[in-house]
Amino acid sequence: MAIGRRIGLDWSDVTPKSVWMSRRSLLVGAGSMMLAGAAQAKMSGAPSAFSTDEPPNSLEDITTYNNFYEFGSGKEDPSNNSGNFKPQPWAVQIDGLVDKPGSYGLEDILANAALEERIYRFRCVEAWSMVVPWVGFELSALLNRVGVQPSAKFVAFETVVRPEEMPGQQQGILDWPYREGLRLDEAMNPLTILATGLYDEALPNQNGAPIRLVVPWKYGFKSIKSIVRISLMDKMPPTTWNMLNAREYGFYSNVNPKVDHPRWSQASERRVGGGFFAKRVDTQMFNGYGDEVASLYTGQDLTKDY
Repeated sequence: MAIGRRIGLDWSDVTPKSVWMSRRSLLVGAGSMMLAGAAQAKMSGAPSAFSTDEPPNSLEDITTYNNFYEFGSGKEDPSNNSGNFKPQPWAVQIDGLVDKPGSYGLEDILANAALEERIYRFRCVEAWSMVVPWVGFELSALLNRVGVQPSAKFVAFETVVRPEEMPGQQQGILDWPYREGLRLDEAMNPLTILATGLYDEALPNQNGAPIRLVVPWKYGFKSIKSIVRISLMDKMPPTTWNMLNAREYGFYSNVNPKVDHPRWSQASERRVGGGFFAKRVDTQMFNGYGDEVASLYTGQDLTKDY
């Protein structure tokens, strides 16, 4: 994979705007308990070694062309229909096979997070792609904090259900809440992050505010948005698209140019932002992250998804 470090970053480069402003408020003696907690997040001064050296897509590309069915099925719907969504206050319920189950406020989660910029390739199952400069922290840090019990084998996630704020949930597009899952070793891989920012801003509503999963070697629908629940389990959890159509959307859904979607080829992809006539590029196995994740699937038949 193409990995490259970016230099010259400071706090404002790697800090979501809401957290940065929270820190500023704390320093001048203002702010609520929630803001104070978020302000204590420990920032990494250096860019991540896991970042690609490919140029990121524009903020406009990333925020106006994406899938978030809670706001509608069109690519522009998340941007157009998410203005009434309220990402604060926020809490994530962590339960199942953990030592410290409970409801964790976002400010508490961020207070113990080492945020850094991760510039990742993003590959949609629909054969389009982007490069996105996320700000986040490794999921493993949160899981280690709550204590994963030895019998845990999988991690399940759920998106918030607020049909009054998310008009797509007023329709029968999917079975709400949106659900996703990972095998535990996938969740603990250092590439797997929880993102809370994009460029130097807090994560926009249409991109999964205030906290979402990012798993760069899997198709994009695995990177669940607006997470309100994380459950540790001893068996494979049900996931939304797999429940809807298992033939087309498997549990693992690793990017694989040799395994086509039943309705289109996955051998190449269209990079968003290149214009209608942009040349397609070859899709890389594991989206180019094979050096980091191929060992997770040693002995597994990658032509099958279960």
